[in-house]
Amino acid sequence: MRVLPINTFEAEPWILRKHYSKRMPSISYAFGLYEDGLLTGVCTFGMPASPFLCMGVCGKDNKDMVIELNRLCVDSKTRNATSFLVGNSLKMLPRPMIVVSYADTAQNHVGYIYQACNFLFTGTTKERTDMAGKDGGHSRHNKGDRTNRIDRSAKHRYIFFVGNKFEKKHLREQLMYPVMDFPKGDTKRYNASAEVPIQHMLFT
Repeated sequence: MRVLPINTFEAEPWILRKHYSKRMPSISYAFGLYEDGLLTGVCTFGMPASPFLCMGVCGKDNKDMVIELNRLCVDSKTRNATSFLVGNSLKMLPRPMIVVSYADTAQNHVGYIYQACNFLFTGTTKERTDMAGKDGGHSRHNKGDRTNRIDRSAKHRYIFFVGNKFEKKHLREQLMYPVMDFPKGDTKRYNASAEVPIQHMLFT
């Protein structure tokens, strides 16, 4: 197995066809899992939709370091393939950086992958409603239909600090959320078997 940077257009069919959200997020960095030269998973990172989230993690002074792991989709029979993809993707991000990711309780996700990759668990968001966007999904940046509200499910919030030992220690000291024990429970994997164009590595 190898993890390599990929272009957004390479991740797009995986997100639109295989990921349960079926929607493209903001993508700043994308990485692919390759097995025997074939792409078998994608992991993408982008700017969070809310500037308040960025300030709320480690304060206003560190808000520009915050990025969200916003899509993760793997179709592989290899043991630990998903944690291998996430762990190696984190190593290739610029440093220092604060990574936030969520496990959606509505999808019966607990976040065991993040636990295996040594993320910090910082609590569960409350259920709420948002304005609907033009596509019927959640509105980003408050541009949506104020007359149409859609539910947002509770999500387990995980944090990971990318950097050297000193940078991680500094950011951990700035963390504004309490670190809590990992949640447990039954988890469910969604069906990621939808076909996408076969994508090979450009070299062997």
